[in-house]
Amino acid sequence: MFDDRLLKRSKIAIFCLITFSAIIFFILCDDLIYQDSLRPSATKGPEEVLQARPHRNGEGIRSTLVLTHSPLRSMQQNEGVGKGNQGILVAPFNSTEEERIVWFKGKLHEFKILQSDGLSRQFHARILGFFSHECESQFFMTWEYPAGSFEARELLSIESLFKVHPKACLAILSRTLDSILGYRILKPLLDRRFRVQAVAPDLPFLFKGTPAEAWLNELMKGKKDPGKISLFQNLSNLMRLAVLYKYGGVYLDTDFIVLKPLSVLRNSIGAQSMDSGNKNWTRLNNAVLIFDMNHPLLLRFINEFVLTFNGNKWGHNGPYLVSRVVERLGERPGFNLTILPPLTFYPADLKKIGGLFGSLLLSGFERVDLRGFEKI
Repeated sequence: MFDDRLLKRSKIAIFCLITFSAIIFFILCDDLIYQDSLRPSATKGPEEVLQARPHRNGEGIRSTLVLTHSPLRSMQQNEGVGKGNQGILVAPFNSTEEERIVWFKGKLHEFKILQSDGLSRQFHARILGFFSHECESQFFMTWEYPAGSFEARELLSIESLFKVHPKACLAILSRTLDSILGYRILKPLLDRRFRVQAVAPDLPFLFKGTPAEAWLNELMKGKKDPGKISLFQNLSNLMRLAVLYKYGGVYLDTDFIVLKPLSVLRNSIGAQSMDSGNKNWTRLNNAVLIFDMNHPLLLRFINEFVLTFNGNKWGHNGPYLVSRVVERLGERPGFNLTILPPLTFYPADLKKIGGLFGSLLLSGFERVDLRGFEKI
């Protein structure tokens, strides 16, 4: 009798141990499966990894895209457009003007964006065709980096744009994104029926009939110093002016979070800083430009770029350029320009942005945009 009881207790103990072990096993397996679902598979394409989640209302701007670029990196390496290639088209450090010009001539064939080909020559027709699809407003961005560098921040920026402007159309002027890889990166946005398209720009066409046409010809002939700063960055400054002059619309940098409609504005530029005493602006910025087609001020901006181009000073051909031109114009009539205060486009100061992430004050902002300053 005693042995039977002991045997029964042993069986119960063994059964409990097995049951407990099984429960632990299933918990661990479930956790591993969950973690694996978050980890990109090398066999999955980007469109399978970038999936949509239900949007949570009432929580401000929240991305509905779950994404990772890990599977893209192997593709980027195979296609030669990985992040590591960014520095290849920047002049050697501490090089002289003559050395930079020689370097540029040797690398000219690698600056694909400067050249016309079968794809870029379709630029005008593609832009007109794209904007003919019942667009309530037309937006432009530029992307001069490898396609694989277009990541979470940029996708969130575009998502916020369409959240506020659901019937807008966005053309991204980019040779790298106008590719199979670029299509895969943008596919989560296209799957949500956002009207976004990457278009390889044709700079000779885009600059034709403006002062930039002669500047581009001289650059291609090796008569211009490309400068220490990435030429792509300065080309972006010029492209945004030229595309607005040709087509009109809204230009946005790719690190903006749009909170309120921009389509209600016309012929507007934002001040980044103001004098606290007299309330006059001290610096404008070209990160947001809203202009009608053929606006005369855009032609002034392009002419200033050509006459004063300096590829060695950050901002000289961008924010400082628009500031110089508008300051010289003063109150001269005929330009129909609205200068918006800093809180409209740039509520977060670069030097103070870190403090915004230490509290919930950010949720109380009532602004049009929040500039990312490369840290979001």
